[in-house]
Amino acid sequence: MSKIIRTEPNAILSKVVEYHGFLFTQGFVARDLSADITAQTRDILTQIDEALELHGTDNTRLLQAQIWLKDINDRDAMNAVWSPWLPKGGAPARACVEAKMAHPDVLVEIMVIATK
Repeated sequence: MSKIIRTEPNAILSKVVEYHGFLFTQGFVARDLSADITAQTRDILTQIDEALELHGTDNTRLLQAQIWLKDINDRDAMNAVWSPWLPKGGAPARACVEAKMAHPDVLVEIMVIATK
């Protein structure tokens, strides 16, 4: 039986769950919620990079992304940060939707699945 590795688990979630070489991340939100959509997106992608690196991989191994925006009209601004972050030819399968956020200052939340 393969081992399940949980990074920074708490009562309701783990930052990353690793199983059979697949990584499933939590939904990341920005640490500074006073920032605009561009800065929030940049911070989230930095957090994703850090989480993937901790597990021995990077964004070249992304399989899927789920993105929630407080306002779908922010999609172009978010994509202006997202697109250059992706490796050339390495875009994951992706969903990007508008959603009511858990905190009113969260403008974007991103969750990814990657492999090692």
